[in-house]
Amino acid sequence: MALIVFLRGINVGGHRTFRPSILARDLAVYDLVNVGAAGTLVVRAPGSRTKFLAELRRKLPFEAKIACCDGRDLIRLEMENPFGREPLQPDVVRFVSILARASQNKPSLPIAIPAGEKWFVRVIGSKDRLVFGVYRRHMRTIGYLGDSINSSVPRQQRAVGAPFFQLYRY
Repeated sequence: MALIVFLRGINVGGHRTFRPSILARDLAVYDLVNVGAAGTLVVRAPGSRTKFLAELRRKLPFEAKIACCDGRDLIRLEMENPFGREPLQPDVVRFVSILARASQNKPSLPIAIPAGEKWFVRVIGSKDRLVFGVYRRHMRTIGYLGDSINSSVPRQQRAVGAPFFQLYRY
């Protein structure tokens, strides 16, 4: 089964930039496919995960935080339909994210950020290291998804207890 790799904080705002397509070519022995410029890779022949990740770190032009999961975990999540039959609203975006590591605390879900009726982000569930929820299309939402003013740790990360990687629209 394929390995899905997520690189955190690359090619954002002109910082920590590189061309993932070149990385895919350099790691062709692993049958690596680059998915866009945001640092998502599908590794169809990863072999030993430890060996592959060591080689990936050597090929990156800078140190990067890396998370990965088996492709079957994403397929299973899709088949379980984590969002149920709730109709999609035009001002709400569904997302799935991966935690950098398994969370030590098991928060009571759902979590609304900020709490109450006027939330901008809602974490509604998790399955192993995959977290899913919704966020509102609003200019203030980025303040809740990204780093807060009073802390270098994003609010949703503090709520769940482990670093988030990219949010992927579902």
